[in-house]
Amino acid sequence: MRKAKPKKRYILPDPKFNDTLVTKFVNCLMVDGKKSIAYNIFYDAVEKVESKVGENGLEVWKKALNNIAPSVEVKSRRVGGATFQVPMEVRPERKMALGIKWMINYARKRGEKTMMDRLAGEIIAGAKGEGAAVKKKDDTHRMAEANKAFSHFRF
Repeated sequence: MRKAKPKKRYILPDPKFNDTLVTKFVNCLMVDGKKSIAYNIFYDAVEKVESKVGENGLEVWKKALNNIAPSVEVKSRRVGGATFQVPMEVRPERKMALGIKWMINYARKRGEKTMMDRLAGEIIAGAKGEGAAVKKKDDTHRMAEANKAFSHFRF
């Protein structure tokens, strides 16, 4: 076991919106350490969302992220030789981390030509409550609901 818990790392807010959540998102979006490219993709996607929807792009993105972030998930727990899927509440930090990961993964799997278009499409779909990332959240919630009988095995 560890002697001391590692210090919490605080990240700096992004230059345009002055928001740490944007920086977290861009850090997950970044490939091969190309942060400036990741920022350009994100900012262009937010602008595209703004032009398509007609609302503030950042607010639409935050709304989409809240629609995608799960509130419960299942974790495997072995009890007496059997493995149970135990539903657990998700901590707020993990909630956002899962939402960010799912949004980026499903944006990458979309069919549009550029990553900026894909991300914009996923943001718009997420804000409306549809799209692959929202489906993933619904599946996670459904799984937790189905295994509610094992919630007394919480640890």
